[in-house]
Amino acid sequence: MPDIIIFILALLPIATVFVLLVVMARSASFSMLVAYLVTAATALLVWGTDLNMVLGATANGAITAISLLYIIFGAILLLFTLEESGGIRSIRSGFTSISPDRRVQAIIIAWMFGSLIEGASGFGTPAAIAAPLLVAIGFPAMAAVLVTLIIQSTPVSFGAVGTPILVGVNTGLGGQEIVETTIAPMAYTDYLLEIAVKVATIHGLVGFLIPLILVGMLTRFFGANRSFIEGFRIWKFALFAGFAFTVPYWIIANLLGPEFPSLLGGIIGLLIVVPAAQRGLFIPRETFDFPPRNQWDEAWVGKLDDLEDHHATRPVMPLMKAWAPYVLVVALLIITRAVGPVKAWLNSPEVTIALDNLFSSGINARVQVLYLPGTVLILVSLITFFLHGMKGRDYLQALKSSASTMIAAAPALLLAVPMVQVFINSASDTLQSMPIVLAEGVSSVVGEAWPMFAPLIGSMGAFVAGSNTVSNMMFSLFQFSTAEQIGLGAAGAGTVVALQAIGGAAGNMICVHNVVAASATVGLVNREGAIIRMTLIPMTYYIIQGGLIGFALLAGGFNMWWIAAVIWAAAVLFLMSQNRSRLPALSRT
Repeated sequence: MPDIIIFILALLPIATVFVLLVVMARSASFSMLVAYLVTAATALLVWGTDLNMVLGATANGAITAISLLYIIFGAILLLFTLEESGGIRSIRSGFTSISPDRRVQAIIIAWMFGSLIEGASGFGTPAAIAAPLLVAIGFPAMAAVLVTLIIQSTPVSFGAVGTPILVGVNTGLGGQEIVETTIAPMAYTDYLLEIAVKVATIHGLVGFLIPLILVGMLTRFFGANRSFIEGFRIWKFALFAGFAFTVPYWIIANLLGPEFPSLLGGIIGLLIVVPAAQRGLFIPRETFDFPPRNQWDEAWVGKLDDLEDHHATRPVMPLMKAWAPYVLVVALLIITRAVGPVKAWLNSPEVTIALDNLFSSGINARVQVLYLPGTVLILVSLITFFLHGMKGRDYLQALKSSASTMIAAAPALLLAVPMVQVFINSASDTLQSMPIVLAEGVSSVVGEAWPMFAPLIGSMGAFVAGSNTVSNMMFSLFQFSTAEQIGLGAAGAGTVVALQAIGGAAGNMICVHNVVAASATVGLVNREGAIIRMTLIPMTYYIIQGGLIGFALLAGGFNMWWIAAVIWAAAVLFLMSQNRSRLPALSRT
């Protein structure tokens, strides 16, 4: 069969998802059902993948999806627990005292707090925690999901205490003869750290604009005037918040390696940005708020938007007491991820559910229930019951509400993740897996321009896999080999692998199961296509800017690629500020 036909068939699963979900605006459940059937049929009938492999990959995907639903349940349960205890009233009041401006609130909660959570836990947890919190303080559900997905970019490569680098890139490159030969006499561990620093450098140069783009998107799609300009009017504060995270993030990557840039960058950034916001530093006098609740488009609204405060007559809880559960979540995530003996025990065989050789496929499934963020969230919810002096009937109501919200997300996730696993595990005796076929097809066409396309491959991997770590596992060696073949040498190959990680992080903004999971935490159903259409704007900025900066670093010194990067960033901001008719409409799905 001609290579071009193989390439098109390998693209078919991704095209199916994109056309049905994004273009035709069908529900995620229907889109992923069709995509799963297309992927399985292509694997069996064209790739010649063993049926046992397809069944094993499907089972592994279902197990992974259940783990994600467990995290979703924990995040929603904590929110509903705080809602029933009255803690959310105090948190809402506290944010108003920092600033009533929704742009400031979005930057602090999504960008700063979300980056901290990403650094501690990763795997979609920031959206699961931050999105419900934003809804609780008065954001439309779709707006909350949008801004928390947009920040799933810069901090992601160092999420979960560096997992995308230490596990993702390391799994792809470690022990490979071509890597050892090319980088000699440098030690591999030093080379991995060098890649991590390049990742931090590129992310910092791209990501400092994310808070500005975030508030522009917020006001454009959810403001009364539908204007990017309203968001851009807070440009001083947005850039200040961007640098407050990315500068410490870059310094920590250079000094401490890949474990702590996002985690410590988020903490340091919060300590800088929150006091500045309280003093009104860099914040314009005019305040942005959403239209009145009765003027919201019904597409914006999820189940959590309609929550009523049943305890409005109670005294307002002290702010520190209300925030204590979230502080405890952060502390427990750091302890379980950064303290070696604790992490080792939580991942030990004794407390791991192990399902080996599923359907005789050679695929093994592992579930570390105690290590999943859902366990931390549920534990903190139980602690909150006692800490806030709740009544049993109120906690039972929180449990019921959380379960119904989680169940709404189940069909889409139980189809999306198995589809991804079949796609990744489609290799046969005659053909490599579909993702590798796609990557090789692109590289054969673009040749020496490959660094510009390296982030695209990373984002494609994250789009289908839902994980920067998995994308890096799949493509790091391929990226290294392609760079070596076009004569970039060890240093250049490291830059290209860094671009893979950059794209893999940016792809988290649009990956289906992140969108479905984040939407589920705020009770937003069948709006996934509209959300992906919106997040395509910042994702496109990110991967193109990453490629331009990658070329600039490869060329060395001051060169035309730096100028091109400045022009691209300016062009994106300019086009965003133009007439809204040129931009994708927020249509209902």
